[in-house]
Amino acid sequence: MKTLKCFLKNSLKARIALLVLTASLICILKLVKEEVFSRSPVYFVEPLLYRLDGKQKGLVTNSPSTGINCTRIYEQEPSEVGKSLELRRNKILDLKDEQLASLTRNCDRYKDVRKYNQKPISISEKNFPIAYSIVVHKDAINVERLLQAIYNPVNVYCIHYDKKSPAAFKNAIENLAKCFPNVFIASKLETVTYAHISRLQADLNCLSDLLNSSVKWNYVINLCGQDLPLKSNFELVHELKNLNGRNMLESSRPSELKKTRFMLHHEIKKSFSFFPDYAEMPIKTTVTKDPPPHGIEMFVGSAYFVLSRTFTTYIFDNPLVKDFLHWSEDTYSPDEHFWATLVRVPGVPGELSRAHGDVTDLDSKARLVKWSYHEENLYPPCTGSHVRSVCIYGASELRWLLRSQHWFGNKFDPKVDPILIICLLEKLEEQQAEWTHLAS
Repeated sequence: MKTLKCFLKNSLKARIALLVLTASLICILKLVKEEVFSRSPVYFVEPLLYRLDGKQKGLVTNSPSTGINCTRIYEQEPSEVGKSLELRRNKILDLKDEQLASLTRNCDRYKDVRKYNQKPISISEKNFPIAYSIVVHKDAINVERLLQAIYNPVNVYCIHYDKKSPAAFKNAIENLAKCFPNVFIASKLETVTYAHISRLQADLNCLSDLLNSSVKWNYVINLCGQDLPLKSNFELVHELKNLNGRNMLESSRPSELKKTRFMLHHEIKKSFSFFPDYAEMPIKTTVTKDPPPHGIEMFVGSAYFVLSRTFTTYIFDNPLVKDFLHWSEDTYSPDEHFWATLVRVPGVPGELSRAHGDVTDLDSKARLVKWSYHEENLYPPCTGSHVRSVCIYGASELRWLLRSQHWFGNKFDPKVDPILIICLLEKLEEQQAEWTHLAS
């Protein structure tokens, strides 16, 4: 017994020592990175907004040598792509939450700089409003850039931010929403835990608010802070009309491994992650759950969807959905089975028959995500970097992204590759202008 106690005690000490050592190494690496970055040239992702802020010391402009021709990036000219790779070595500066909060206090000036009033819009777009549920928790400038990219005066936008997000982030998002009559903060906010039902509830809160909006939208799309569109609003309206009431999302039969996510009871516990986003998460137990209510057949997919208004109304009026949501509370990442399963329920608006084959992430146009283990097989290799096996896109993937059939992509990060984001948004603006001109 003493030997066992001694072993456990030493084992715990060893684990603590390893954690301390790892934390120390991370701190050292951060210091080294900051030292290297302090000597690097600066590249401003949003020089106009930096100048508008007025608090940045020194000249807020990018060197002429850093100018990028986005058409050449799209055409994958080696010299231009090489220049974008060189820029990634610079110290990338993007607006902090406090800066965006300050900028958006003066809505007229902010919207003028961002050219919101210059966005072209066609008659078909005016007659086909789209709703958005945007669930976010950090990096307000990424949220602002996403909103600017998808903004259309006839659409409606609900933003849900995590209750535990930093105060500066909340202020920035609140100020941003106040600048537009068709953008609002969810009436009920959740403290979101990774892979927990709180993430699903955040979307449900926005969906409920959007149904109560005066805007009679046709479809609702949910997004997160690292998403960007791959189609112009004109093209998106055309695609949504072609759905003719159907929904667009992943829905596949679960593997044996995926089944454990909802067959076993999960409990929220602290994890040994150094990343704050994953400090707590659902951990599976050995307790077997009851089968899903009403004999529901389970399917899995992703958290992201494109849903018709009739389907969205249905989920708030149906007791089966309420029971299924309650049953999902102690599962792992319920947002990845909730929608995928409900669209297969017989009789739902836009039903996807259970006899229909799997709808994978490549089949569903809702979101384009590049997984490391499918690279060079299902799609070309990632030219940015990876986080949890997901590619953060690089500039060399611009043409591949725009030529894909998908409507939105994930993940984008200006600190990994600002040129991709700048060029993607530039090309989408060009497409919107061209399509609306042709339709006029």
